[in-house]
Amino acid sequence: MDTQKVAAEYRLSKWMHVIQEQQRSGQTIKEFCQVKGISRNKYFYWQRKLRKATCEGLLKLGEPADIVPNGWLQLEPEQETQTTLDIEIGGCHITVDEKTDPELLIKVCRILRVL
Repeated sequence: MDTQKVAAEYRLSKWMHVIQEQQRSGQTIKEFCQVKGISRNKYFYWQRKLRKATCEGLLKLGEPADIVPNGWLQLEPEQETQTTLDIEIGGCHITVDEKTDPELLIKVCRILRVL
Protein backbone atom coordinates (compact mmCIF):
# COMPACT_ATOMS: atom_id res chain seq x y z
CA MET A 1 0.00 0.00 0.00
CA ASP A 2 1.38 3.38 -1.01
CA THR A 3 0.63 5.57 2.01
CA GLN A 4 1.64 8.78 0.22
CA LYS A 5 -0.85 8.09 -2.55
CA VAL A 6 -3.60 7.27 -0.04
CA ALA A 7 -2.84 10.47 1.90
CA ALA A 8 -2.88 12.55 -1.30
CA GLU A 9 -6.21 11.06 -2.36
CA TYR A 10 -7.61 11.72 1.12
CA ARG A 11 -6.58 15.39 0.96
CA LEU A 12 -8.05 15.74 -2.54
CA SER A 13 -11.30 14.18 -1.33
CA LYS A 14 -11.42 16.47 1.72
CA TRP A 15 -10.90 19.58 -0.40
CA MET A 16 -13.38 18.40 -3.02
CA HIS A 17 -16.02 18.44 -0.27
CA VAL A 18 -14.90 21.89 0.93
CA ILE A 19 -15.15 23.30 -2.60
CA GLN A 20 -18.54 21.68 -3.15
CA GLU A 21 -19.72 23.13 0.17
CA GLN A 22 -18.66 26.61 -0.97
CA GLN A 23 -20.52 26.20 -4.26
CA ARG A 24 -23.70 25.10 -2.48
CA SER A 25 -23.41 27.83 0.19
CA GLY A 26 -24.27 30.72 -2.10
CA GLN A 27 -21.44 32.71 -0.55
CA THR A 28 -18.59 34.22 -2.46
CA ILE A 29 -15.26 32.45 -2.10
CA LYS A 30 -13.99 35.36 -0.01
CA GLU A 31 -16.97 35.18 2.39
CA PHE A 32 -16.83 31.39 2.62
CA CYS A 33 -13.11 31.35 3.37
CA GLN A 34 -13.52 34.01 6.07
CA VAL A 35 -16.31 32.06 7.77
CA LYS A 36 -14.41 28.75 7.58
CA GLY A 37 -11.05 30.25 8.53
CA ILE A 38 -9.42 29.15 5.27
CA SER A 39 -6.99 31.35 3.40
CA ARG A 40 -8.10 32.17 -0.14
CA ASN A 41 -4.67 31.15 -1.43
CA LYS A 42 -5.08 27.68 0.09
CA TYR A 43 -8.61 27.40 -1.35
CA PHE A 44 -7.44 28.29 -4.87
CA TYR A 45 -4.37 26.03 -4.54
CA TRP A 46 -6.56 23.00 -3.81
CA GLN A 47 -9.08 24.00 -6.47
CA ARG A 48 -6.24 23.96 -9.03
CA LYS A 49 -4.99 20.59 -7.71
CA LEU A 50 -8.49 19.11 -8.07
CA ARG A 51 -8.88 20.43 -11.61
CA LYS A 52 -5.47 19.03 -12.56
CA ALA A 53 -6.28 15.62 -11.04
CA THR A 54 -9.58 15.58 -12.93
CA CYS A 55 -7.93 16.44 -16.24
CA GLU A 56 -5.21 13.83 -15.71
CA GLY A 57 -7.92 11.29 -14.90
CA LEU A 58 -9.63 12.05 -18.21
CA LEU A 59 -6.42 11.25 -20.07
CA LYS A 60 -6.03 7.84 -18.41
CA LEU A 61 -8.56 5.59 -20.08
CA GLY A 62 -8.51 2.32 -18.18
CA GLU A 63 -10.41 -0.93 -18.23
CA PRO A 64 -14.21 -0.68 -17.98
CA ALA A 65 -14.04 -1.92 -14.36
CA ASP A 66 -12.07 1.23 -13.50
CA ILE A 67 -14.89 3.54 -14.56
CA VAL A 68 -17.72 2.20 -12.41
CA PRO A 69 -18.40 4.89 -9.78
CA ASN A 70 -18.84 3.89 -6.13
CA GLY A 71 -22.36 2.70 -5.45
CA TRP A 72 -23.04 1.74 -9.07
CA LEU A 73 -23.40 -1.79 -10.35
CA GLN A 74 -21.56 -2.99 -13.43
CA LEU A 75 -23.75 -5.28 -15.52
CA GLU A 76 -22.35 -8.55 -16.75
CA PRO A 77 -22.18 -8.80 -20.58
CA GLU A 78 -24.66 -11.71 -20.74
CA GLN A 79 -27.38 -9.73 -18.97
CA GLU A 80 -30.07 -8.22 -21.15
CA THR A 81 -29.92 -4.44 -21.22
CA GLN A 82 -32.23 -1.72 -22.49
CA THR A 83 -31.50 -0.09 -25.81
CA THR A 84 -31.18 3.32 -24.14
CA LEU A 85 -30.15 4.59 -20.75
CA ASP A 86 -31.37 7.93 -19.42
CA ILE A 87 -29.29 9.63 -16.72
CA GLU A 88 -30.43 12.80 -14.97
CA ILE A 89 -28.23 14.50 -12.38
CA GLY A 90 -28.76 18.01 -11.10
CA GLY A 91 -30.95 19.03 -14.03
CA CYS A 92 -28.49 17.63 -16.59
CA HIS A 93 -30.03 14.94 -18.81
CA ILE A 94 -27.90 12.37 -20.68
CA THR A 95 -29.23 9.66 -22.99
CA VAL A 96 -26.92 6.77 -23.85
CA ASP A 97 -27.54 4.15 -26.50
CA GLU A 98 -25.57 1.58 -28.50
CA LYS A 99 -24.23 4.35 -30.76
CA THR A 100 -22.71 6.30 -27.83
CA ASP A 101 -18.94 6.51 -27.99
CA PRO A 102 -17.61 4.42 -25.03
CA GLU A 103 -14.63 6.73 -24.53
CA LEU A 104 -16.95 9.74 -24.27
CA LEU A 105 -19.06 7.92 -21.68
CA ILE A 106 -15.91 7.08 -19.68
CA LYS A 107 -14.96 10.77 -19.63
CA VAL A 108 -18.46 11.84 -18.57
CA CYS A 109 -18.47 9.30 -15.72
CA ARG A 110 -15.10 10.51 -14.47
CA ILE A 111 -16.31 14.12 -14.51
CA LEU A 112 -19.49 13.15 -12.63
CA ARG A 113 -17.37 11.53 -9.91
CA VAL A 114 -15.76 14.88 -9.19
CA LEU A 115 -19.03 16.81 -9.04
